[in-house]
Amino acid sequence: MLKIKISQTYPNPLQINLECAPGELHALVGPSGSGKTSVLRTIAGLNKPATGVIQCEGMIWFEGNELNRNALHLEPAQRSCGFLFQQYALFPHLNALDNVSIPLQNSGLATSKRKTISMDLLDRMGISNLAERMPHQLSGGQQQRVALARALARQPKVLLLDEPFSAIDAPTRQGLYKTLADLRKDLNIPILLVTHDLREADLLADQITVIDKGISLQTAAPQVLFQRPRNSRVAELVGISNMFHGVFDAGNLSWDGCTQLFKVADKGKIPPKVRVAWVIPQSGLSVHVTPTMTSVPTVVEKMSSLGQIAVIQLRIEGSVNTVEWEASSAEVRRLCMEVGSQMHLELDGNQIHIMPLRPINDPRRFVDH
Repeated sequence: MLKIKISQTYPNPLQINLECAPGELHALVGPSGSGKTSVLRTIAGLNKPATGVIQCEGMIWFEGNELNRNALHLEPAQRSCGFLFQQYALFPHLNALDNVSIPLQNSGLATSKRKTISMDLLDRMGISNLAERMPHQLSGGQQQRVALARALARQPKVLLLDEPFSAIDAPTRQGLYKTLADLRKDLNIPILLVTHDLREADLLADQITVIDKGISLQTAAPQVLFQRPRNSRVAELVGISNMFHGVFDAGNLSWDGCTQLFKVADKGKIPPKVRVAWVIPQSGLSVHVTPTMTSVPTVVEKMSSLGQIAVIQLRIEGSVNTVEWEASSAEVRRLCMEVGSQMHLELDGNQIHIMPLRPINDPRRFVDH
């Protein structure tokens, strides 16, 4: 188990609290400059936080407090981390096999044993036939596989991946996703992945931590995160399109700019008559040609197709609010929908998720809702 609870205010704010179990892939997401890579570098010992604890398999890698800030700080070489950098950082004058062998140079193993281990890792990556090639003779995906083999050479207790798929094309990326999935089963170590691609995080991760301005705002399984974000900033960062504002009062939710009221379960965690943000997942939306007792009249403003899926923008009549609805092309044809059509939108109040409007420095952001 990898446990991280660290804090600092200088030179850049950092307040991170997360855990990653063996065999688990934990994604870190957030905007550029939010501190995602700094978290990986801090775990690896390349950065030193002010206070906190970093612990792996019961061994303390870092521990500090306000009274004794550097009580314990293991150097990078003393920590068992495999680190795959965004730019791979292969040595240009060494072939693939020798690049993989670099971490084993001070292992005390014979040269022949080091080469055997390195060749086995290249074989595991499916590129043992490229062992003699220089980095400039390899494609981006092949270079990444060499870098990943090198990160695993010392049999690390933690694998840190810094946006490893950002510089390669989609087909190559799919192949590497499969390689990573296979490795997870075999390695059974904590894996932390920094990515800016939310779809990638949703596809690969067991848990996702959203980071903004150096602060971990929420950690949750992908489905929970995308349907029940902790607050409006998290919803914004994970790209939830249907987020609105209103006032919640004892089970009644209003919608700014719209006369519609919704019945929403009151869990007693939000004071009465307070302004809130709220989101609703696609599963909570349905569209009809004829009105119902609880539907809202809308006009189709925009339509776009993504393969067999259509993305429809519906403007609420008499309001500036728009709702994004995704449906199959067949459903759109069934409804005879086109730009300018009047449709009736049903929102399921049972699937509406209410969130507090809280600034990033509000300590209550760590409280579950």
